[in-house]
Amino acid sequence: MQPDDELTSYLAALAPQADVETTASGSFGNAQVYQLRLQLVANEQLKELAAERQTSPQALATEWVMQRLEWEARQRGM
Repeated sequence: MQPDDELTSYLAALAPQADVETTASGSFGNAQVYQLRLQLVANEQLKELAAERQTSPQALATEWVMQRLEWEARQRGM
C-alpha cells in the first residue's frame, strides 16, 4: 500500500507545536506548515464556525486561505 502523503501532511499540520511561543514554520512532504496567531475573539469565531460546519478550525482556515489564493490568482489573470 502506498503512503498517503496528503494524509501525512494533514496530520502533521494538526500536530501541536512543541513550543507554542515559536514562530517557526516547517514543511512536511509537499506542504508547508504555518503557525497562525489569532486574537481570542477571532479564535472563538473560527471555532464556532468550524463546529457549525462540522470541521476543524485548522481545516476551515486552510480552506479559506486556499479560496483566497485562487481569487487572488484570478484577479491577477493567472
